[in-house]
Order: sequence, then structure tokens, then C-alpha cells
Amino acid sequence: MSLRNRIAFYYTIATAFLIAIVFTTIYFMVEKIVYKQFDDEIKKEIAEIFSESNISPNNFKGFESFKDNIDDDGGDNENEQKQTKKKLKVDTEFIQLVNNNGEVINKSVSLSWCVLSFNRNQPGTSYFNSNFGGTMVRQAQVPLINPNGLIEGYLIIAVPLKNSLIVLHDLRDIFLFSFPVILLPLFLLTRSIAIKSISPIEKVIATAEKMSQSNLDQRIQLPFHHDELYRLAATINALFDRMQDAFQREKHFTADASHELKTPLAVVKGTLEVLIRKPREREHYETKIQFCLKELNRMARLIDQLLMLARYESNKMTPHIVEAALLPLLENVVERIIPTAQAKNIAITVNHADNAHIVADPGMLEMMFENILSNAIKYSLYGSSIAIEVKCKEDNVICSISDQGIGIPEEKLNAIFERFYRVDESRSSSTGGLGLGLSIVKKLAGLQQIRVTVTSETNQGTTVTLTCQAAHNGC
Repeated sequence: MSLRNRIAFYYTIATAFLIAIVFTTIYFMVEKIVYKQFDDEIKKEIAEIFSESNISPNNFKGFESFKDNIDDDGGDNENEQKQTKKKLKVDTEFIQLVNNNGEVINKSVSLSWCVLSFNRNQPGTSYFNSNFGGTMVRQAQVPLINPNGLIEGYLIIAVPLKNSLIVLHDLRDIFLFSFPVILLPLFLLTRSIAIKSISPIEKVIATAEKMSQSNLDQRIQLPFHHDELYRLAATINALFDRMQDAFQREKHFTADASHELKTPLAVVKGTLEVLIRKPREREHYETKIQFCLKELNRMARLIDQLLMLARYESNKMTPHIVEAALLPLLENVVERIIPTAQAKNIAITVNHADNAHIVADPGMLEMMFENILSNAIKYSLYGSSIAIEVKCKEDNVICSISDQGIGIPEEKLNAIFERFYRVDESRSSSTGGLGLGLSIVKKLAGLQQIRVTVTSETNQGTTVTLTCQAAHNGC
């Protein structure tokens, strides 16, 4: 069964249940009102009889009290019968007196040879339906109690229900006939509404079936109403956006990695091919082998950084955030990087707050400092200096790394964190840059909620600033 048919079917079943409850409630309410009206009429007639007989049902002094108010079942006097019928409205009421054993003591002429039913199991006043001469009647049975509190008999009064039963039967037939007549149009109407309501789902299916790697830019048209289907379409469009972005990243990653690995492999291959063409001097072999090793080391660094970026983009990198002292981290990184700086006669100075503590992942933070300092050394002039300054400001620890290098043009500052981006291809190739260092710094900073900013002036130098959250013990 399709979704539209299930919606229509379940809605129709629920509505049918509610309609059945409403119809049943209405029917029984009407029936109760009808019987109440008859009971009120019977009560009124009982009150009149007792009033005319000058007796009380709780002070019964014998059946003779009713001799003037009940027709004698053996009376043959026509004038007497007519007078009794006029008094007791025998066209609508039937009256009967019985003793404790149910024997008829007296009854109205309208009963003729028939008698009203007597219920021995009802000691008090009761109202019920019974059959009389093939006709349904509403009947009341009133006990007659003597001054000693004993029941001596019962006054039974009944009124016919024929016309009222016809109305009730007609009402029931109307309900039974209208019930299926309502449900069929309701099902068809609900089905048409369901078809219109789930049309955005059909569009989702159609769009998803057409999508492939070549047309990931297709999107679902959003419905007019901002309802659940609108949210569904918007959520799926957002999913398509993420899929397209992930596919583009993968595509760029593959292209960039292929490009970056192709060049050193070609260089190593060409160098080795030249070496085997003819015998050469030992010094020449050593020079070329050292060159090949340098290129292979560069490839190894590239692969390590690519793997790190791949782990980041697959959400497999989880930072271990702790409170740590910043100075030991900086000293470890400077100690490792100092040989590279000494090769270019670059001095590294650290101006720090001794008690600066931050909330971060120490391992990731060291990697960030190492990449930033490596870049600073690569693009700094021979004999220049690099200054590291740490200071506290409110709830943050700010670490600035400034060099005296060639700088970065202002229009290119926004792109330096992109993967494989190089400000100048010629200078990057000469320094061995891969274009991945600052990209890794940016992504690791995002994992630790660290803000990274860069300011630079051409031929003046570059400053990279890290703003970290201070630990509870602060600075």
C-alpha cells in the first residue's frame, strides 16, 4: 500500500471510529430524552391519581381508595366507561392495580382483557419498557405501602411508545445509512489531500534519482508552506550541499596530492636515470643521492601532512583538551627548530609571561607552533630574527610570532590558509614549501577553539597571532 493510501486509510478508520462514537452518543441521548419525557408524563399521572384519591403511596389504606379513579374491569355501563376514559385519558394511559402476588385487583377499561406486566423483583418505584398487546409501552410500577411500612400492592401505569419508537428507529436507520455514505467520499478526499501534501516527497525522489557526480548542484524546490515537508526538503538540500562540498574536497585533495607528488617523483626518477647512463665520479654520485634523499624526505613530509588533513576531514581527529603551561610547550618547539634557524643565522627570542596557562591540546599546539616557526624561518632573511611574545588579556592568552621576512601581499592574506596555496610558486619551491603548514594550523586551531590571525607587510615581515582560552589559574 502506497503512502498516500495508508494516510487516507488510517485517517478514514480514525474518523469512522469518531463518527460511530458521535452517532451512538446522539442516539442514546435522544433515546434518554424521549424516555425521560414519558417518565415525566407518567409521574404527573401518578401524582394526579394519588391527589384525586386523597392518599399517599406511603400511607396506603386499602384498594377501595382507588374505586373512583380506576375503571372496573367488569363494568358494563357504557356511560360509566366513557366518563372513566375522559378522566384517565385512556387513549394514552393504562392503569392497573395488583396485590403482592401480582393478582389484578382493578384496571382501566382501556386494558380490556389484557394486563400489564408485573415485576416482582422491583420493590421500589421503577420505570421500564414492556410489551402490551403487541405494542411497546413505557411502564411505571409504584409500591403501595400501608402505615405499618408493609407493601400491600402496586399501582402500574403505562403509556404507548409507538410513535416515539418510530422516530428512534428512523434516526437509527439514518445513522446506519449515512455512515458508509460519509466514509467513501472521506477516503477519496483524504487521498487527494495526501497526494497534494506529499508531492514534495515525490520531488525529493525525482531529484535524488537524477543526481550523480556530474550534477551535484541540483536542489529540491522548497514548498510554499514552512511545515515539516519544508524542513525535510531544506534538510535534504543541506545534505546535498555537504555531499557536494565533500566530493569537491576529495576531488581537489586527489588533484593536489597527485600534483605535489608527481614533481619530486619525476625529479628523483630523472636523476637516477641520468646516473645509470654512464659511470661517474664518486662525488657526483654522492651529490645526486643526497639530492634524491632530500626530495624523498620532502615527499615523506608531504604524505604525513596529507594524512593529517585526511584524518581531520574525516572527523577522526579528537583533541585532548587539558590545562597546560604555555612556556614548556614553546621551549620544546624552539629547541627542535633552533638548528634550522642557526643554519640561516636567525635568532629566536621569547618574551613570555612565566605563569601563562591555557586550555588546549598540548600535542596539537606544539605542531601548530612548529609549522608557524618553520614558515617564519623559511621566508626570513639571512641574519634576521624571530620574536615570540606571550601576554595575558582578560580571559585569554595571546601568543604572537613575528618574523622579518619577505612578507605577504595584503590581497593574498585571506588565501594563505588554503591547502597547497603558495603566495609565490618560485619562492616556495626554492624554500621547499608545500603549502600545507598554515592549512594544518588553521584546522588544528578550529578543533581547539583557538583564533588565528595574520598581519603582514611586504618586505617588512609577518606576524601570526594565536588567541587561546586561559586556564582557571590564568596568567
